[in-house]
Amino acid sequence: MPSVCCYFQVHQPCRHRHFTFFDIDRDHRYEDDEKNTVILKKVVEKCYLPANRVMLELVRKYKGDFKVAFSITGIVLEQMEIHCPEVIDGFKRLADTGCVEFLSETYYHSLAFLFSRREFKDQVELHKRNIRRLFGQTPKTFRNTELIYNDDLAREVEKMNYKVILAEGADHVLGWRSPNFIYRPAGCLKLKLLLKNYRLSDDVAFRFSDRKWKESPLVADKYAHWIHQINNSGDVVNLFMDYETFGEHQWEEMGIFDFLRSFPREVLKHPDFRFQTPGEAAEEFEPVAQLSVPHYTSWADMERDLTAWLGNHMQNDAVTVLYSLEKKIRKKKDPEALETWRRLQTSDHLYYMCTKWFADGTVHKYFNPYQSPYDAYINFMNILTDFSNTLEKAGRKHDK
Repeated sequence: MPSVCCYFQVHQPCRHRHFTFFDIDRDHRYEDDEKNTVILKKVVEKCYLPANRVMLELVRKYKGDFKVAFSITGIVLEQMEIHCPEVIDGFKRLADTGCVEFLSETYYHSLAFLFSRREFKDQVELHKRNIRRLFGQTPKTFRNTELIYNDDLAREVEKMNYKVILAEGADHVLGWRSPNFIYRPAGCLKLKLLLKNYRLSDDVAFRFSDRKWKESPLVADKYAHWIHQINNSGDVVNLFMDYETFGEHQWEEMGIFDFLRSFPREVLKHPDFRFQTPGEAAEEFEPVAQLSVPHYTSWADMERDLTAWLGNHMQNDAVTVLYSLEKKIRKKKDPEALETWRRLQTSDHLYYMCTKWFADGTVHKYFNPYQSPYDAYINFMNILTDFSNTLEKAGRKHDK
């Protein structure tokens, strides 16, 4: 019996305020609290609250036959607890049903694995503890920031005692293979790998409201028929997407919530199909083969690599300076400085500097609060300069 595995990413960064050269050494407030609150509340009203209500309605309606998974960053959980605790309550009610799995990731939605294994492990542990505190689950499934993945990450995650890891089902990795099976990461003995079916996922996440798309309009019975076509040629259909797909990226007026309400019914009409969480699917199905991914992949853009965050000199300069501060910060043993540094690691700050204005340009513009990637870089480097200067001054005082 093939499974449909739905996983949703929940994340909102803490955006920075306009920080000029003249603010350096004068003002150490980096985040735009007002803007972040306004944006969060907008997304809460358009997506999180109505989507949570629909999810709970579906879980109860199908009496456990509909199941989903969420990965919620620590940085957005902090914002929700302060400004929108009703969203946390909604996720708790979903957790109480026993039909929802909460996944593990880096607390600050960072690229830490690429630059500091120690910081990576610390952030994952922080996130795990927060999920346990809020939702009563100890995650066994891991997804890295933006589904960034390679063989090294898989081996490290297996050492951390996770059972399952998620990744992008990129064509250049799979070749002739199908993303609709479970694989064993190269070099791992127990860890299992679930791959996103990006075509079916992106049909909803990106193409749902595209009236020029040849398959428009996308309705639940048509979509379920595409899923049913993998019967006898796959074990699991992994539908991975941003939770903001529902109501924020795809507006309610376009019918996205009606589609969501009808989707489980149409899938379950086929007697061979059911819904499972990533952990359940991995527990039931065995890997069909080993899969080696020596180079990093992600779920971003057409290339599905790291170029959305590390594709130009500005991004590489910013991230080099950022992680060069680690030794100094850890030596300082100042929790406030460590927290500030970690918040600067949120990958969105690098994403805003992306210069890929071709096929994926619209996606980058949609999320970007800056007029240009150059503006994003200057703002971030001004903040880094101020933060570094603050660390230097504190270090000199400590030495004296």
